[in-house]
Amino acid sequence: MALGTQSTGSPRAATLGPDLDRDGVAKAYGRWAPVYDLVFGPVFAQGRTLAAAAAERIGGRVLEVGVGTGLSLPAYRRAASIVGIDISAPMLEKARSRVARLGLRNVERLAVMDAEHLDFSDASFDVVVAQYVVTAVPNPEQALDEFARVLRPGGEIVITTRIGAEGGLRRLIEHTLMPVTSRLGWRTEFSWDRYAAWAATAPVEVVERRALPPLGHFSLIRLRKRDA
Repeated sequence: MALGTQSTGSPRAATLGPDLDRDGVAKAYGRWAPVYDLVFGPVFAQGRTLAAAAAERIGGRVLEVGVGTGLSLPAYRRAASIVGIDISAPMLEKARSRVARLGLRNVERLAVMDAEHLDFSDASFDVVVAQYVVTAVPNPEQALDEFARVLRPGGEIVITTRIGAEGGLRRLIEHTLMPVTSRLGWRTEFSWDRYAAWAATAPVEVVERRALPPLGHFSLIRLRKRDA
């Protein structure tokens, strides 16, 4: 899962909970790499399938941010070209092995890259997919800004993400667990309001929000970039 660097200049940074450390999380996912498929593969299988299907309805060139070990790459059977990035080199090594083993010829490139500073020109992609990534970057809104920047007008950002509780016991538990989960590489608390507030100031519109398993705590979100 791709991460970004810390930033203190954004007025939205104050909305963050406990900070995630870029290098620490990169190391955490490096440690996850040998067992990531076994631990997270079955849990997020439906989300990966639905995200790839949503991307293929748009078609064209796809950027997957936080491609990890490449679990989702075989699902893009009809995509013309796929570029995958991740902050973790060990995760990408597994992705490269998967591409070679399965002969995935439509995978154009796999690269180590920062989600908050994408090394692509404006409007380079028809679809940007970010699966279980936004809650694992130090500055989520900055990463979302980058997703919108590299997306062509009319294209879509497809996100699968954990949605935090707005209140009650679950919200209390999520906030209590944050010091632990931040060391593992992700946030437990990240409300829908964060996405809605970002979309209200970005050149996008929300076109779908769908609950995903397990327990409906995750969602598939589609955002379409408005025409210039």
